[in-house]
Parts: sequence; structure tokens; C-alpha cells
Amino acid sequence: MTTRSYPHTASADRRHCCAMSLLQAGVDTTVIALWLGHAGVRSTDAYVHADMTIKEQALALTAPVTARPGRYRPTDKVLAFLDRL
Repeated sequence: MTTRSYPHTASADRRHCCAMSLLQAGVDTTVIALWLGHAGVRSTDAYVHADMTIKEQALALTAPVTARPGRYRPTDKVLAFLDRL
């Protein structure tokens, strides 16, 4: 790594951390794009895709009311079936 590329990497890391913190705080992506100096909102899409919290919240909205919370745990019968495939 050259000395010249290191400051850019550190700067990019700080920008990414800032964008993720703003996103997790509920700041709209258009505001984040302006904050980072992006030409458009589409440049901010990578942060939305990287945020697992947003994905988990969206997924939680799709769960039926009768579903038990937590991850799916297949039965031994299902696992045996999958092993035979």
C-alpha cells in the first residue's frame, strides 16, 4: 500500500461509518446523499443494502402474527429429506 492511498482509505472509511450511523438513526437517504456530496440518491443505495438492521425490520413486517419469533429450525425429518436430494 502506498502512502498516498492510505489517507483516501481512511477518509472513505469515515464517510462510510458516518453514512451508516445516519442511516441507522433514521435519517432519510436523500439527506445522507446531500451530506456526503453525492450527485444523486442512487449513490447512497449501497448503504441501504449494507444495513442489516433495515433488512431485519422489513422482514419482521412480513411475518404473520401467529408466527413464533426467531429463526426457522427445520425438523430432523426435513433435514433428512434435504440430505437425500
